[in-house]
Amino acid sequence: MKKGFYTIMAAQFFSSLADNALFVAAVELLRSGGSPEWQRAALVPMFALFYVVLAPFVGAFADAVPKGRVMFVSNSIKVVGCLLMLTGLHPLLAYAVVGLGAAAYSPAKYGILTELLPPSQLVKANGWIEGLTITSIILGVLLGGQLVGQHIAPRLLALDLPLVDTGIDTPAEAAIAALVSLYLLAAAFNLRIPRTDSALQPMGRDLLYLVRDFANCNSRLWQDKLGQISLATTTLFWGVSGNLRYIVLAWALAALGYGTTQASSLVGVVAIGTAAGAVVASMVMRLDKATAVVPLGIVMGLLVILMNFIHNVWIAAPFLILLGGIGGYLVVPMNALLQHRGHNLMGAGRSIAVQNFNEQACILGLGALYTGMTRVGMSAFGAITIFGLVVAGTMWLIQRWHRSNCVQHAEEVQRLLAIARSDKH
Repeated sequence: MKKGFYTIMAAQFFSSLADNALFVAAVELLRSGGSPEWQRAALVPMFALFYVVLAPFVGAFADAVPKGRVMFVSNSIKVVGCLLMLTGLHPLLAYAVVGLGAAAYSPAKYGILTELLPPSQLVKANGWIEGLTITSIILGVLLGGQLVGQHIAPRLLALDLPLVDTGIDTPAEAAIAALVSLYLLAAAFNLRIPRTDSALQPMGRDLLYLVRDFANCNSRLWQDKLGQISLATTTLFWGVSGNLRYIVLAWALAALGYGTTQASSLVGVVAIGTAAGAVVASMVMRLDKATAVVPLGIVMGLLVILMNFIHNVWIAAPFLILLGGIGGYLVVPMNALLQHRGHNLMGAGRSIAVQNFNEQACILGLGALYTGMTRVGMSAFGAITIFGLVVAGTMWLIQRWHRSNCVQHAEEVQRLLAIARSDKH
């Protein structure tokens, strides 16, 4: 791997570590403030909001500006979101600002991989990036749980600035203040990311043109006979996984009686399995064989439903590792295939923005569904059942879709697979 790849990994690690710790801290901030459960569930779709709204613009922005600079600006926006949360803005609105930073960050983070590395290294690079990201999820949710827990929170609250009233009075607020330093560290790594040889693409000032251009890019990726399968798979995977992060917290409370600190450790357990699956996929999967993992999505959906029958943590932990492992093995090759097709069709930043739009729209839609079910009184067990059925059923349809493509558009599919086997962009 090229030297700049490791700088990207470091920047991604600390930014993602802070993102996931902040999620736990925001849940605790709402819980300790007496907010209803539906508001805690609404954190997930609020984070996804700007991914969807700004999708036509962030991809073009990432292609028009050096990607290291884009990532620096994005982490700075996340810092602003944390500060707004501490100064009294409603946590849901402040968390949406953090989501704004994340929406701008993602096209640059993934887009620079296709500029820096040849296609033959994309699966491996995605495996390491996803593995590191998931490691940061594990450590992030554990860190967030500990920062609001009874051991570390009192020490954070005891830190005072002389003659200054910070207004930080609760464990959740102290945790959020501490996480600002992680975003600043990630921003420092962003400044060290090297420029690539890829030419910048002017963004232009016609916003309506950008919307039309984005719609065209979205349409092209959905019409591509390999791009559509990988896009459908990753869209569904991240739509469910994004909401599963909160659902596991709610399930741990309902099935095991856990609080925020204990439940956050189970979210980390899922991520351990996902990291392992991602690393294994990066070692054994090839880009042209990526679609072979689609049936694992059906298995994943059925396993989600089985969560309803687990009420013992010693059974839950290995089960959640298995669930995460299947997800990690599924998403890495499909994500790499999607990046490869997107880079060939329209450029790295725009293709990642299209991917983010679809995935985050799915997170937003499923998150709104879960929030609505919670607001009308549905239990975590009922929501888990619905999510599992949606995953298994939709993945079965995607599998049939790909099989149909292989029969009706066999020549086109083989041509695209030949491109995937080549190191030529």
